[in-house]
Amino acid sequence: MREVRLRFSKQGRLKYISHLDINRAMSRAFKRAEIPLWYTEGFNPHPYMSFSLPLSLGVESLCESVDIRIVGSITNDEIKNRMNSVLPEGLKVLDVYDDFYDNGEISYSDYVYKFQFDDNALALEKIKSILDGDEILALKKGKQGRKKVFKETNIKSFIDKYNISIRDDTVVLNIRLLAGTDKNLNPSLLFDTIIRLIDMDYQWKSISRIALLKKDYSQFI
Repeated sequence: MREVRLRFSKQGRLKYISHLDINRAMSRAFKRAEIPLWYTEGFNPHPYMSFSLPLSLGVESLCESVDIRIVGSITNDEIKNRMNSVLPEGLKVLDVYDDFYDNGEISYSDYVYKFQFDDNALALEKIKSILDGDEILALKKGKQGRKKVFKETNIKSFIDKYNISIRDDTVVLNIRLLAGTDKNLNPSLLFDTIIRLIDMDYQWKSISRIALLKKDYSQFI
């Protein structure tokens, strides 16, 4: 038995399916591809699968990963080719690794936000002003007794760095957010906060996670 990591992308329409659905899709693909997975023992055996950092709904990614344990002599190239032959459109295995870091070493995520507004220049200035401010107050769902309420939370400290510009009539925000088990900022919460604070309607948007990084900013693989 050996453990390998599959790095895969999630794009297109599949950005709208949940992490649980991704889990199911990968599990079914492993069966169709006849990957010899290692199963747990006991009354309810199931294949070992461990995902790195679940992604929020509506966000694309080029750096998802799942760890599996396999038996037999199948090669990493065979795993990649077999999986890509059966995965649905929008999911694609990019690499298969034998040596990789522990998921607990993830500290940052790099994202690309793309927006279009009626007035992109004004939107850019407003977004920049918010990100440069001393605090960025997001509304997070909470509870007060039995009631569900929104609580203000300062998310400024969850932003490591950013760059914003206008390219091809699109506002492009490259931003590095804290991620991992200790501190993690939901990219959709940041988007909702920005739109609420600039008080402008957007015409189109996309959010993509392009990299996971360790504490020293080296690539997480």
